[in-house]
Amino acid sequence: MRIPSSLRVLMFALMMLAIPATSSAGIILSIGIAPPPLPVYEQPLCPGDGYIWTPGYWAYADDGYFWVPGTWVLIPEPGFLWTPGYWGWGDGVFVFHEGYWGPHIGFYGGINYGFGYVGVGYEGGYWNNGAFYYNRSVNNVRNVRNVYSKTVVVNTMRVNSVSYNGGAGGISAHPTAEEEAAAHERHIPATAVQTQHTQAASTNRQLYESVNHGKPAVAGTSRPGEFNGHGVIKAKAAAKSYRPPTARTAAPERANNAAPRPATAFHPNDLPPAARPAPASTGNAKLDKKYQQQQEKLHASQEQERQKLQQNQQKEHQQLARGKANQAKQQQVEQKHQQQTQQLAQRHASQQQKLQVQQQRATRTPKGKP
Repeated sequence: MRIPSSLRVLMFALMMLAIPATSSAGIILSIGIAPPPLPVYEQPLCPGDGYIWTPGYWAYADDGYFWVPGTWVLIPEPGFLWTPGYWGWGDGVFVFHEGYWGPHIGFYGGINYGFGYVGVGYEGGYWNNGAFYYNRSVNNVRNVRNVYSKTVVVNTMRVNSVSYNGGAGGISAHPTAEEEAAAHERHIPATAVQTQHTQAASTNRQLYESVNHGKPAVAGTSRPGEFNGHGVIKAKAAAKSYRPPTARTAAPERANNAAPRPATAFHPNDLPPAARPAPASTGNAKLDKKYQQQQEKLHASQEQERQKLQQNQQKEHQQLARGKANQAKQQQVEQKHQQQTQQLAQRHASQQQKLQVQQQRATRTPKGKP
């Protein structure tokens, strides 16, 4: 029996509420497609004292990724802060690590959620003698008593819209000693209000990526679960790096700082750099030079063909964007691009192999003999 997506989300939320208060962040859901990048949006006005900002994120249901709007939430216990959840790559899938409340900020994947969540710690406020003080340089707070101003310096490596940790294209951050210590403190899972907020988001079709293409109609709210009215903020835009789900297939973790590339190449730029096999060595400098020139000629020809296909595919993407193509059409084009790219890679590998065999045969065959 297929469980409705809304019920599935609620079931996971209830599971998280059942976790003991001493538990560390829960781990739920494993997906083979990377979550979309974070959209561009502004923070709605804080309702008043006692609230803290919980950033928006992409959640997952049977119908794909959907946006859970960022919102202001009443702090459940004095002295507690919110550690956001995050998607992480591991064992061939993307896994979501649930957020939690605790006395210190733990590890949240190094994701730059904005509004004080810069990837490490929290720069949006702090506790002092039982009162929470808000940093107005990163928060929209015009109706709270305790405020201060502190310029937040963001690591330029984190100024992007990447929404997951690890894997190809993900944030390559690891827990600090302080974050490791925070993971073993007493925690409180997401409150009932937060769970209801996620549930409400899962039933709003406008928040699904398949509908909004990375630009949700409700990006942030002043209060949890309120998706209409003056406190609702619409996303300014989807991230510049946004690509449809078919172009975000999971990839292995980087090795030796290699450039991130998807496990399945959809475009020529996704392929690893073209190899340059060493030409057959004959001991004859003149002949070796000839073979080297043959290799360089083939490499140049293949590189030109690669660039041409990449340019043609980019033009098709631009045409889709101008024509506001639906999800089905985008997936159809991506499948065609994947097929083109795989055929290109196979053809180039065959050409390289053929040239090497020809050179090896010529080297073994004495001059003047068949």
